[in-house]
Amino acid sequence: MIKNNIMTAEIDLMKNATYIVKDGKIEAVPIPPTGYGKQVINWQAGKPCNGELSSSFKF
Repeated sequence: MIKNNIMTAEIDLMKNATYIVKDGKIEAVPIPPTGYGKQVINWQAGKPCNGELSSSFKF
């Protein structure tokens, strides 16, 4: 028999953000310091394991 344990979290939908959920915990991914850039999330064995954050700028 499989039991589903459901956990919930509350987030602010008025805040622009990217979130990672891993092992039942939610964590916000850092925002590029300049406000422009990209976030790359790497996965291993079906779970997010690390990420890259790069910044860019506009002319």
